[in-house]
Amino acid sequence: MRPLAGLLLLLVVSLPAARQALLAGQDSPSEGEAIPSPETRAIAYLAHEVPLWSRENHCFSCHNNGDGARALYTARRLSYAVPESSLTETTQWLTRPLEWDDNRGEPGFSDKRLARIQFAAALVEAFEAGLIDNREVLVQAAESLLPYQQEDGSWQVDVEAVVGSPVTYGTPLATYMARKTLEKADASRFATAIARADDWLLETAVKSTLDAAAVVIALEDRSDARAQVKIGQCLELILGGQASDRGWGPYRNSPSEPFDTAVVLLALLSVRDRPQIEKLIEQGRTFLLETQLPVGGWPETTRPSGAQSYAQHISTSSWATLALLLSGENLER
Repeated sequence: MRPLAGLLLLLVVSLPAARQALLAGQDSPSEGEAIPSPETRAIAYLAHEVPLWSRENHCFSCHNNGDGARALYTARRLSYAVPESSLTETTQWLTRPLEWDDNRGEPGFSDKRLARIQFAAALVEAFEAGLIDNREVLVQAAESLLPYQQEDGSWQVDVEAVVGSPVTYGTPLATYMARKTLEKADASRFATAIARADDWLLETAVKSTLDAAAVVIALEDRSDARAQVKIGQCLELILGGQASDRGWGPYRNSPSEPFDTAVVLLALLSVRDRPQIEKLIEQGRTFLLETQLPVGGWPETTRPSGAQSYAQHISTSSWATLALLLSGENLER
């Protein structure tokens, strides 16, 4: 797993030369060759990249085997063609949550808390896609998250950062992802922890577009008045933060980023029956289509912007793929 402490030094990993060429479009379709849909290209790219990390590095990473695999599991659930070989090793790994802490990484730098949140989220999607049928492993994964829940109900990650990144999420997004695992595993069994997470999400001060989007996603299925008020506040921040290019950055007036736009798009999809939202969904989707690289991935969102990081690139591409898959209509399967 890629290190989390010292974000720029440890997470910013230059791409190998061969992959730099690939991302530059040197592997684009030849003349006369049919151009696949954006969704199909995104899936093909992740299907190529996801299994490479464990094979080349002899460990499993949050970005490839967590975020990347989760996007591929979602594609499978939506009936897209995903090569079985792209997920075989990851699926086997995810079904052994009691071994996740034994993952080979860089001693002293691996954040087991965040890794468990991301691996558990991928496990949930594998279960939803029908690739895993043993609910007990979901319960084991959920149980492993409980020691990391704070007294206030949150899962604190990357607390020194001003805003979360594709790899490190930030506390609101991490809290939602952890809570989702608990709900999918056994909502009754983990009811107390879920309620504590809800309370934190309702009370947390939201300052960034990313955090606002995470809170909307987390609360959209809560019907009580407090949740609806909070969603309204977050949507106001999101609507006011859209850039002229139809995307979103971490803050109002920030340059648009694929990651922030993707999470916002997922939030808008969860409340698409509200006025004006459908148009924003179309605009956010257009931004992602326009920024997709020829090979199928997306330029990495980094904090600060403009750095190179393979980890952030894969996680950015994974979130953008999820947003495209879930926002499209009449998509190629």
